[in-house]
Amino acid sequence: MDLTVIGRSARVFDGPELPANPDVLAELAAQVADADLAAPPVVLPDFHHKSTMELPSSVAVATVGTIRPTLTSASVNCGMALIALDCDRPGEAGITEFYRRVRERYPYPTGTRRELSAREVAQAAVDGSRFAAERFGVDADELSRVEEFGRIDLARYGGADRLRRELPGLAFQLARLRFGTVGPSNHFVELQEVEEVFDPAAAQALGVREGQLTLQYHAGGGVLTGEIGALFGRRKHYPRNLRMAMAVQKPLYHLATARSYRQLRERLALYFSDGCPPVDRDSVEGQRLMLANAAAMNYGFAFRTATYAALKSIVHDVFGGGPGRLVVDSPHNSIYEEPVPGGVPGQTAVVHRHNSCRAYPAELAPAGTVFARTGQAVLLPGTSRTSSYLAVAGARAQDSLYSACHGAGTLVADFAERGLSRSHPAGHETLRFRYSDAAPARVGHLDDNGVNAALSVLVDNGLVRPVARMRPLAVLN
Repeated sequence: MDLTVIGRSARVFDGPELPANPDVLAELAAQVADADLAAPPVVLPDFHHKSTMELPSSVAVATVGTIRPTLTSASVNCGMALIALDCDRPGEAGITEFYRRVRERYPYPTGTRRELSAREVAQAAVDGSRFAAERFGVDADELSRVEEFGRIDLARYGGADRLRRELPGLAFQLARLRFGTVGPSNHFVELQEVEEVFDPAAAQALGVREGQLTLQYHAGGGVLTGEIGALFGRRKHYPRNLRMAMAVQKPLYHLATARSYRQLRERLALYFSDGCPPVDRDSVEGQRLMLANAAAMNYGFAFRTATYAALKSIVHDVFGGGPGRLVVDSPHNSIYEEPVPGGVPGQTAVVHRHNSCRAYPAELAPAGTVFARTGQAVLLPGTSRTSSYLAVAGARAQDSLYSACHGAGTLVADFAERGLSRSHPAGHETLRFRYSDAAPARVGHLDDNGVNAALSVLVDNGLVRPVARMRPLAVLN
C-alpha cells in the first residue's frame, strides 16, 4: 500500500488480514505533511493510533534538518528486554513467590521511595547503562546486548557539564523516584518457555535453546524521560503532576537561561505555545534538544539495566540455577542521528521511532559483538495469551529504515474480535498476577494467528529473521 506524502510514498508493511487503517494513514500524512523527510515514512504491522499520542504507533520517520519530538512518545526509551534463564521450570508455588518478590521490590502504587540520589540521577543521564551496571552489579560485558551499549555520548551536544548546569535541579530530584519500576498497563514481567527454535546458529549465539525458561519485560524509561519530553512542548499526555512540575521547570530551563530578547521570544514560541513545533537541528535550540534527548535516553537505559539486575537477582534467589544472561534490551521510542538508506554517504538523518524498534543488520552492529554475527536481536511479543518471538534483523531491513514493530498486541485483540483467532487447541494457560494481593487468575491462550500475521509481514519483506518462539507461563501486569 502507498500513501502519497510530498510527492513520495510511505512504505507500508501490511497484509491481506491486517491492512493498515486508511484513516490512521491519513493522520500520519497530516503529521508529516510539512516535514523535511530524508526518506519515505515507514508504517509497520500493529499500526494504530492511541488517543494520548500525537503520532500513530508502529512507525519510523526520518527528517533531514529538523527534530520533531511529536514523531515519537513524550517519554523516550520505553523498551523491552529478554533474559535467558539457567534454571529448571518452577512449580506454581515458586512462580507465586517470584511475583510476590517482584511486587515487593517494585510495588505499585510506587509511593515516594527514593532509589537514587540527585547526583546519581545525573550520573545515570550521563553514563546510562554503564552507571547502572556499576551501581547494581551487572557484568559490563552484557552491555553489548543493549542498544548503543546503553549510552549516547553527550559530548557532541555540549557535554555533561552543560547538562548539569542547564537542567533544573528539580528535574534530578523528581527522577530519584520510581527508578526501575515496571508497573501495570501494557508493561509486564512475563515468564516464558522456549517452545521452538527456527535458527539454531543464531539461537546458540544469543544464548537461547529449546525448552529454556526466559523472562521478558516491558518497562518505561523512568521519570526523567517524561520530564524532558514535557520540557520541549505541550503534549497530549500531560498529567496533572507533570503539569505542576513543568510550571517550575520550564521557565527555569528555557526562559531564565535565555541570553537575548530574541532567544526569549524564540523559546516562548517553541516550548510554551500549543503543540510541539519542529526545531532546527543545526541551531542552538537543536543542540539543546539533542543534549536533553540523549540524557533522557541514557537515563532510560540505566533504568532498565537496573530493572534487569533486580529481576535476575530475584530469579536466582527463588528459582536457583545459574545467573541468567541478557539476550537483548531494545528501546521502541527513540530519536537518533543515524545513517538513512539511500542517503548521502557520511551524513546522518534524525530518525524518530514511535513504538518501533531498531533492527540493524550485522554489518551495522558494533564490531566484535554477537549482533555483528547475527544481526541486532528484535523482540516481537504477542500478548500474555499468545506466543512471542525472538528475531534478528533481516537482509532487507534497510527498506524499513532499519525498523521493526515492537509487538502485536493490538493485532491479537483485533484478530480475536473478528473471529480470526480462537482458543488454543492445546488448552494452554497463563497464570496472571496483578499488583494486589488477590490470587492469580488462569487465563486461557488464544492461537497465534494474530502475532504470526505480524511476523509474516516482517519475514516476507525481509525485515527480520525468526530465531525462536516463546510461550508464556505467567505474567505480572
